[in-house]
This record gives sequence, structure tokens and C-alpha cells, in this order.
Amino acid sequence: MLPPPHDEMTTAAARSASASAIELLRSQSLATLVQQELERRILAGNILPGDKLNENEVATELNVSRGPVREALRALEQAGLVRTEKNRGVFVRQVSLEEADEIYEVRAGLDELIGRLAAERATGEQLAELRSLVAQMKEAGRRKDVDAYYPLNIQFHDRLAQIAGNGTLLAAYRRLINELHLYRRRTLALGHDSFPKSTSQHAEIVEALAARDGTLAGELLYQHAVKSRSRLHEALEQVDIQPPPALVRETPTP
Repeated sequence: MLPPPHDEMTTAAARSASASAIELLRSQSLATLVQQELERRILAGNILPGDKLNENEVATELNVSRGPVREALRALEQAGLVRTEKNRGVFVRQVSLEEADEIYEVRAGLDELIGRLAAERATGEQLAELRSLVAQMKEAGRRKDVDAYYPLNIQFHDRLAQIAGNGTLLAAYRRLINELHLYRRRTLALGHDSFPKSTSQHAEIVEALAARDGTLAGELLYQHAVKSRSRLHEALEQVDIQPPPALVRETPTP
């Protein structure tokens, strides 16, 4: 039997490579979708810190194979949302109050840099977007709607980090924020009376950006992070959890 013509072999090889590429793309796309869904559930509090993420159960629930789930869990670990324990599995990450305190210190420094860079680089359209988010936060705060306020707050700060225009800074910021999500949500849930004050701070930040005052924008964002951490301590004191020592450079109370 004669071998197939060279052109047919080339076509067959091309089809095989194309099929493999499509399968790889499909797998990667599924992994991204699984990651986004799990991240959404974790940040929304539907999956709690310390909960175990069973690969088989996630795959069955989301109607995908285990491969994309495995890839999604690896990505979530890199993002700081889950941890893998040898011979035990994957768990939603728990951060101690002391760790959260340290993260807030680093976040304050990153926020200051974000403010300085965003003041230089924000466009009129981006400023309008930030003002719209502040208006939505104000309305959610008026209703004391934590479920609405929390994602808007995350979106506001993430958008600021994007506007700063530094990919390395954005990646570092997002990892820190993911690690803090438990405490940020708890602060809002226990301290929703602080919504008006928090929203006012966001509005001041936007106006500093609009004025191209990087120094002021940076300082406002630094103090906003510091005050967020203080509000966390105040909220946790309501449930008799003793907070650790205060952050450096916090504005003293007269």
C-alpha cells in the first residue's frame, strides 16, 4: 500500500495541531472561568476561610473536568486566596489578625504610590468612572447594603490601581487585597455606620486626582488605608477580639 501523498500528510498534521491548540485553548478558557467563579464565591463570602475546595466536587458542580479545576486552584493559590496542604487538599486561606495588620501596612504604602501615579495619568473619562462608582457607593451606603457596597469598594480601588499604569504594582496590590478580603468584608458588615465617612474619603481622593495633586492623592489614600485598618479593629472589638498595636504614621486623635 502506497503512503499518503505529502500534501495529505501535511494537512492531517495541521488538523491535528489545530485540534490540539483548540483543546488547549478550551481547557485554559475553562480554567479561567472556574477561577473567576470560585474567586467570586470566596470574595462574596459564599465560601468561607478554612473551607476545603474538593476538586471532584467543584468539577461536578460546574460541569467541567478536573483539569481546569486543578489549574484554577493553582491560579487562586498564586493570587493568595487559597493554600494547598500536603496530603490534605486545598483550603480557602485564613489570615490571622496580626498578618492582616502587616498587610495593611504594606497596602498603605502601595496606595500612596497608586495615588501619586494615578494623579499623573488619569484621563477625564477615568475620573468620570471613579465619580460614578463613588455615587453608587454613596447610595449603597445610604441603604447600609453591605452586599452592594463591598464589590463597589473593591472595584473603586482596583480601578485606581489600574489607572496608576504600572503592571507590577497592580499585581502586588491585587494579591494583598485578596489576602485581606475576609477582614475588609467583616469590617463593612460590622461597621456599616462608617459608610458615609468612607464614601466621603473616596470622593476626596477623586477630587485630588482631578486636581493633579499627586502628593495629596497619595496621602489621602495612605490615610484611607490606615483608617480602614482602624475601622477593622473597632469592628472586631464589638465581638471581643483584641486588635494588635496601631499602624505607624496614623494621624493622632486630638
